Amino acid sequence: MPQIPGVPAAGVPRPAAVVNPAIRRVAGLVGVLVLCLLGALWLLRPKHAEAPAAAPPPQIEVPAPVADTAPVVPRATVANPVIATVTEMAKPWSSKEFYFVNHLSSENIPALLIRLSSGSANQPEGYWALAMRAQFGNCQLEYLDAAKIKEEYDFHAAKHPMVGNPCSRTVFDPLKMTNIPGNFWVRGGIAQGSDVRPPLGIELKIQGKNILAIRME
Repeated sequence: MPQIPGVPAAGVPRPAAVVNPAIRRVAGLVGVLVLCLLGALWLLRPKHAEAPAAAPPPQIEVPAPVADTAPVVPRATVANPVIATVTEMAKPWSSKEFYFVNHLSSENIPALLIRLSSGSANQPEGYWALAMRAQFGNCQLEYLDAAKIKEEYDFHAAKHPMVGNPCSRTVFDPLKMTNIPGNFWVRGGIAQGSDVRPPLGIELKIQGKNILAIRME
């Protein structure tokens, strides 16, 4: 077959197209610019603020229970007449409140046990137990030291603690015995005032180291 001028003969490979170097450089530059643009967009992307950690629920402060430090006032009953121990009443003029339960009415009568400065701590004679309610009326008696007796009752002869009736201003001396109608000797003679008689006394008994309130006048 005759060969046409300018047309490669059949079976003869065509020469590779020649790429312009300038076009190659422009393409490379465009690629770099695209990469830079993508990097800039990635750096400038909006960052989602991290949600703050949830605050712990408010703690309700529950105050610790306050220990009850108030002394327990004993109740002298028929079944359990113990009101104190010899050890805790060892100091002269120490005192302890208690309730004497009336054996007939079951009434709780406020009472007081006083350790006297005379007599043995192991003998009932070393104490005075009395009802702290005036025999007539509803006035509550009070146990005061010598300074209070002088100040509040104007009784300047007091040398030791005494029992007073704030309603009648009567002062009862724990160391003084007095005779009442019926020829009974009772403790708490009147040192000042107009009350008819001393407070009602409570009979005591010592059993081992325990002090028992047995009966009231």
